[in-house]
Amino acid sequence: MAVAGRLVPDGLKDADRRRARLATVSANTQPTPPTATYDSAFLKACRREPVPHTPVWFMRQAGRSLPEYRKVREGIPMLESCMRPELVTEITLQPVRRHNVDAAIYFSDIVVPLKAIGIDLDIKPGVGPVVERPIRTRADLARLRDLTPEDVSYVTEAIGLLTGELGSTPLIGFAGAPFTLASYLVEGGPSRTYENAKAMMYGDPELWADLLDRLADITAAFLKVQIEAGASAVQLFDSWVGSLAPADYRRSVMPHSAKVFDAVAGYGVPRIHFGVGTGELLKLMGEAGADVVGVDWRVPLDEAARRVGPGKALQGNLDPTVLFTTPEAIEAKAREVLDAAAGLEGHVFNLGHGVMPSTDPDALTRLVEYVHTQTAS
Repeated sequence: MAVAGRLVPDGLKDADRRRARLATVSANTQPTPPTATYDSAFLKACRREPVPHTPVWFMRQAGRSLPEYRKVREGIPMLESCMRPELVTEITLQPVRRHNVDAAIYFSDIVVPLKAIGIDLDIKPGVGPVVERPIRTRADLARLRDLTPEDVSYVTEAIGLLTGELGSTPLIGFAGAPFTLASYLVEGGPSRTYENAKAMMYGDPELWADLLDRLADITAAFLKVQIEAGASAVQLFDSWVGSLAPADYRRSVMPHSAKVFDAVAGYGVPRIHFGVGTGELLKLMGEAGADVVGVDWRVPLDEAARRVGPGKALQGNLDPTVLFTTPEAIEAKAREVLDAAAGLEGHVFNLGHGVMPSTDPDALTRLVEYVHTQTAS
């Protein structure tokens, strides 16, 4: 399959072939220096500096809402697609080309590092990540070995390709937070109630803490690979942490998220923290160490700023379903978000969750143009 002028081989590359290709990329493709993206509107907003316009990017901007994505992904399983550097490069670039967003986000999945260390899992269409043997006992922890850069050499290769293509447009790396990864591992797949994960958290807090500690190390290692390869910022997705009460979050989750943020603090790249249904956790999520706190659509940004407190930029927070209405109504709701963000120290415009698969891509393109136009200095 040809993708963006490069040949995408059939099947996964073996380790030797990955190493040879990575050496070629390192020799012939120099990642864009950090200075090339430093003055971008996105990174300025993350640092709470004045911006030429409010920067925009969308969670899940690279994905099923784009016909060009569906075309290049046809017949390729999700996890396999995350391990093909040329394909990852093409998919990551697609929304940048189409929508003129202010940042790209690396195309991958939060379970990729778990797969890379040998956890038997798959992403089943219409279901999500499914783990063959859930983590339920102390003996199961032995299956969670350390992640090495060699385990995910395809990530280094893809980011090397991407930074060369993106130029001054920042690339956001990302990973799943320890709680969300644990919820999949303990439950064995997606859950609405997290009864097994919470049973471990409440009933065997020592095992729970050891599990999240190992996941924090794996997550930090995965983020370090992305930053060292050229990512300009990172986002920690704690998608399901909104299921917790604040006291449980502070005691049983926050220390492990903080460990991840602390591990990458020395790189000096902005760190974004996002979860769904986290209105009651916003202050704690900021205290965990993020520079930017993502806010879903349930809490207005001015109220979110009050809860988080000073010293943090905010990201968000248009309801993704707004994109299914008329252009006039979309602009009116976007205006509400911008008005609520008017007094913030820093604001990155985004949705309150990911782009839904049936979203009209043109609605996203028009939204980016509207935000840029309305906020241009």
